[in-house]
Amino acid sequence: MLKIKSVELIKAKGGKVTREPGPAKSGSTIIASVEDPDGYTFELLERGLSPEPLCQVMLRVGDLDRAINFYKKAFGMELLRKRDYPEYKYTYALMGYGPEDKNPVLELTYNYGITDYDKGNGYAQIAIGTDDVYKSAEAIKLYGGKIVLEPGPLPGINTKITACLDPDGWKSVFVDNVDFMKELE
Repeated sequence: MLKIKSVELIKAKGGKVTREPGPAKSGSTIIASVEDPDGYTFELLERGLSPEPLCQVMLRVGDLDRAINFYKKAFGMELLRKRDYPEYKYTYALMGYGPEDKNPVLELTYNYGITDYDKGNGYAQIAIGTDDVYKSAEAIKLYGGKIVLEPGPLPGINTKITACLDPDGWKSVFVDNVDFMKELE
C-alpha cells in the first residue's frame, strides 16, 4: 500500500489531501489527489514497483485523434492504450516510449464537446531527451507542431534544445541527451 504511505507522509508534512485513496470511477486503479502550495492538483496512482517514480503527465486536448497522431509521428511515442468512458463523457489515450508499468506516460484526455482549454500561466513544459534536436524540430514541423525556439545551443551552457507547441498549444522541449548528461556532471 505505497499509496497510503505517500498520502500519510504528505499529511504529516502539512500537505493538503483533496481525495483520500480509493478506486477510480472508471476502473480499479487506486487514486488519491493532493494539492501543492500553489494550488496545483496532483493525482497519486498506485502501481507496482517501477524504476520510474513519475507515472504520467495528463494534457487535455480538443481533438484526440489529432493529438495521438501528432505524438506518434512528431515525438515517436507509441499509443499504449485508448479507452472511452461515455458515461463520464471522456476518452483518453496513453502515449509513451515503452510499457506503462516501467515508463512514464503521457495521458491525452478528450472531454466530450470541449475543443479548447485555457493554458494558464503556471504550466511551463514537458522536457524529452533526444539524440538530435535538429531532426526532432523537423519532425515537429512536419506533423503540425509549431517551433517556438529554433534548435541550437543555449547561451552559457551550450546544451542543444528546441521547443515546440503541439496542435493544442501545449509546450514541450527536446533536450540533447549527450549535452544534458554533461550538465549533470
